[in-house]
Amino acid sequence: MKHQDLIALGLSYAGTSLRYPFDPKMPVLYVGSKMFALLGDWQGSESVNLKTSPDEAWLQRETYPGTVFPGYHMNKRHWNTVVLDGTVPDRVVSEMLEASYLLVYANLPKAERLRISQTSRPNG
Repeated sequence: MKHQDLIALGLSYAGTSLRYPFDPKMPVLYVGSKMFALLGDWQGSESVNLKTSPDEAWLQRETYPGTVFPGYHMNKRHWNTVVLDGTVPDRVVSEMLEASYLLVYANLPKAERLRISQTSRPNG
């Protein structure tokens, strides 16, 4: 899975947008006003930072050591960096992206969730 694949998938979710708040070469997927995927580069490979529950973060890191690790420049308890080098199957990366979206969506202010849900129904 590559950045373009993740962007296309992420933009298919309700209330999402693509922004470049940090660097013109660093796309970030948002749901409403909160980011759920920060796309970057890790030692020459494409990578993505994704939000997850602390238990799931630990499990992902144990399952894919060296490819999934505590979120670079993020809250290490709630974010993982996933190196997109093919080690983590595309299906799993897609599931991680959707889980990140759903976690962030669930924590948006109620009024923001309502606006998004009136536009279209979020996945899940």
